[in-house]
Amino acid sequence: MATSLGANRYNRQNWEESDFPILCQTCLGDNPYIRMTKEKFGKECKICDRPFTVFRWCPGARMRFKKTEVCQTCAKLKNICQTCLLDLEYGLPIQTRDFALGLQNQDIPRSDVNKEYYTQNMEREIANTDGTVAVGSVGKAQAPSDILVRMARTTPYYKRNRPHICSFWVKGECKRGEECPYRHEKPTDPDDPLSDQNIKDRYYGINDPVADKLLRRANESIDQEAVKPPEDRTISTLYIGGLGEAIDEDDLRNHFYQFGEIRSINVVGKQNCAFVQFTKRSEAEHAAQKSAGRLLLKGKRLVVRWGKSQQSGRKDGGDKGESSKGQQFDPVPGLPGALPMPSAVGGGPGHYYGNQQQKNYLEPPPPGTVPMPGQDGGVMGVVPPTIAPPVMMMPPGYPGPAPNMPVHYPSQNPHRMGS
Repeated sequence: MATSLGANRYNRQNWEESDFPILCQTCLGDNPYIRMTKEKFGKECKICDRPFTVFRWCPGARMRFKKTEVCQTCAKLKNICQTCLLDLEYGLPIQTRDFALGLQNQDIPRSDVNKEYYTQNMEREIANTDGTVAVGSVGKAQAPSDILVRMARTTPYYKRNRPHICSFWVKGECKRGEECPYRHEKPTDPDDPLSDQNIKDRYYGINDPVADKLLRRANESIDQEAVKPPEDRTISTLYIGGLGEAIDEDDLRNHFYQFGEIRSINVVGKQNCAFVQFTKRSEAEHAAQKSAGRLLLKGKRLVVRWGKSQQSGRKDGGDKGESSKGQQFDPVPGLPGALPMPSAVGGGPGHYYGNQQQKNYLEPPPPGTVPMPGQDGGVMGVVPPTIAPPVMMMPPGYPGPAPNMPVHYPSQNPHRMGS
């Protein structure tokens, strides 16, 4: 395709020069003393094909080097990071963010001449702003919806900065071992949609597999959190959990009054919960259907469930205690039985509770039968037998009779002692 002489690659006045990149916290890394290399007009932007200043850095230890991929003008138009092309405020792909905010796909021209004209007009609009508010339709968008807050990433995800998989290790030919800067892991399935991502599809918000996965997961979580109405038709109370100190009764009333007439609102401050009771069951069902998994007040996500009737709670708690007193349970198989009483096993010889004439003095006596100091005789008038000292083993080559000593020590050998 022929390129006009007025295109960006020939018009140096449209080339972009910057002092610092526009990055998210994840791409920047956790090191506050990061070092970057700066190259003026190092590469062309992958969206508008304009040369721009390229920055390159390492976000942390055992991480791969990262660099900017698009120019700052394209990044400001979408309010995205220059490296990962994710939203700077929510950390989500452009397709997911635009769907949650209800934004229409911006018709950004893709031809060279129209792209140059559109970029120049947007640069003038950006120059008239203070840089704190996003330009275009993103800055004019409405307040964030509940599904956007649900999917938003509030903390950095540094796992995204890991090195790529070593292709030599996959083939079994990597000889670097632990010194290899790449990951030694098995690759994902090549048929996985996440393995085929295009930077232009992510920027324009079309056919992004990551965005499709996030939207599908969000819809599944909403369906799982949907509450089922109880069978008792008299229950018209909803349980609201996770209030905190910032949410009071007026905030709950301002939200739930749209579903019907409210009979009472009981806020339990110690447990950070509240109970909203409606006058009609149909109104409570409508409120539970619209609020379960979607309720967001003052930036905090709340839990919505059906309440329980007080009569059922008293019945469950009171009857269980009374009925368990006289109830007998079946024995659990495999557990040992009860131990026998001492009188049942004390009839044999040598036991203190059986025959007192024959004793086993190797067992400890029962309490109260040990003789006091200075008294002769044994237990219950029986004198215990005298235990002979242990027999000694004589040292090898010792002449004469065996010495009358209880223990032999090698140092007492007369052949080893000096004269």
